[in-house]
Amino acid sequence: MYTPDLAPLAGSLLLSSLVALLPLLTIFVTLGVLRWKAHWAGLAALGISMLVAAVAYGMPVDLVGLSATEGLAFGLFPIMWIVLNAIWLYELTVRSGRFEDLRSVIDALSDDPRVQAIIIAFCFGGLLEALAGFGAPVAITGVMLMAIGFTAMRAATVVLIANTAPVAFGAIAIPIITAGNLTGIPFEHIGAIVGHQTPFIAAVVPLFLVFLVDGKRGVKQLWPLALVVGVVFGLAQYISANFISVPLTDIIASLAGLAAAVIMLQVWKPTGGQDALDKMELERRTENTSPVDASGTGGALATAERTTVRLTPSRVFMALFPYLLVIVIFSASKLVPVLSSVLAKTDVKLPWPGLDGNVFTTDGEVAGSTVYNFQWLSSPGTLLLITGIIVAIVYRMSLREAVDVYLTHLVKLRYSILTVASVLALAYVMNLSGQTITIGTWIAGTGAAFAFLSPILGWLGTAVTGSDTSANALFATLQQTAAQEAGLDPALLVAANTSGGVVGKMISPQNLTIAATAVGMVGQESAIFRKVIWWSLGMLLVMCLLVGLQSTVLSWMIPTL
Repeated sequence: MYTPDLAPLAGSLLLSSLVALLPLLTIFVTLGVLRWKAHWAGLAALGISMLVAAVAYGMPVDLVGLSATEGLAFGLFPIMWIVLNAIWLYELTVRSGRFEDLRSVIDALSDDPRVQAIIIAFCFGGLLEALAGFGAPVAITGVMLMAIGFTAMRAATVVLIANTAPVAFGAIAIPIITAGNLTGIPFEHIGAIVGHQTPFIAAVVPLFLVFLVDGKRGVKQLWPLALVVGVVFGLAQYISANFISVPLTDIIASLAGLAAAVIMLQVWKPTGGQDALDKMELERRTENTSPVDASGTGGALATAERTTVRLTPSRVFMALFPYLLVIVIFSASKLVPVLSSVLAKTDVKLPWPGLDGNVFTTDGEVAGSTVYNFQWLSSPGTLLLITGIIVAIVYRMSLREAVDVYLTHLVKLRYSILTVASVLALAYVMNLSGQTITIGTWIAGTGAAFAFLSPILGWLGTAVTGSDTSANALFATLQQTAAQEAGLDPALLVAANTSGGVVGKMISPQNLTIAATAVGMVGQESAIFRKVIWWSLGMLLVMCLLVGLQSTVLSWMIPTL
């Protein structure tokens, strides 16, 4: 049996924290400085975390290994299960020839790539985050942007940065509900406070996307649309989280943002669209961003040459059918109580052999994360698989062709699968050995100043695990305890943990790998990391300042129970 010690090295929390940070430093240095491929960076960090767990924390070697295997299993299912089926669904539209119709539908709304980035990555991606989460928005919108003409790097950075503000309320607000369950604070109250934080990020993200696509010129030409969509999205988040429904927040915000974009484009047309298209085409030729991945196995995704097609109502419907079906299936699975209950009952709880009951928390309670939840039917990945099967049937694709597409991409994803499995193994070893809680406790020991630093814990937890839900599972109760000891509002800091996590997701090795896989840059995650890290740190700083001010001079902003 094993109970972690918060300060195993000479009783020093500082020294223990510095050692516990070594696996994370390994990730950041190997990706950001040494430019290793993500699977090597993940494996190296995993090795360091296992060494720290066994040597510094005294965790029995067999429990260290078992912790890693459970994390590896979670990385394979549900995480990569979701990614594989999301990309397969997209590839079916390409193999069937329907994607060209979808591209024409998008062009009919606007052929300006800056507008398309807002509509696809921000609005549609937000809707996918609301319904599915766990990497599906990055995978699906990444391949969509790549296939309509974006360079691989630009598509990856756009979708990663777009996938920020919706994360807190993602998968029907699972991160917030998890925090509420763990702390005993009503999740509606936590959600209301988050609704006073993330809208400030949402309001400016579309401007960031326009800048990423077309620089200062794009911002100058498109700021009215970007600002309207961002403000409407953020305002809808605030209204829904505080007055309508926390679980439905992202659905309402995404649809409101999309409606705002469509309405505004009817009365206002941006200039410079052709210049942006020419710039993008030149980049594609210069960077040679053909859909070829770094693993040498051929294209990571299929694309087709642009052709002019005449859109009819039936062609428009068939082009949109896979994505409309995704919305219908996911909405039904989450929002229809009977169906949601039936799906939940199919989940299989598997106490991890040799691990469950033998690892405790620092409070002496049995660690709950040693029970593996096998969501064989309710997983977003399975729902995407069902969607893909229906799409293949409707598109009249043969079984052999659909299976060929699936197996081809399963092989191409092998390095991505290894990366995500190793990163989740790392997260489980750090969590169960006590490394993560040591770091969190050390940061929480700053007293009243902790209000400014509290979002960093959520950022750190999401960066390690790739999930805001997991970050709340790690640190929500710690935030609550630290707030009580420092005389701060516990609900504010629990909400800050959630809001800090939204800007950490873009640098998670798991999400970097998903983005790289989607756009055909497998093995080049370090390059993407260097593009997005500064955006992540900048938004984190803003969130820290906002929460710090909300704990003092802006306390009037925070709703009370």
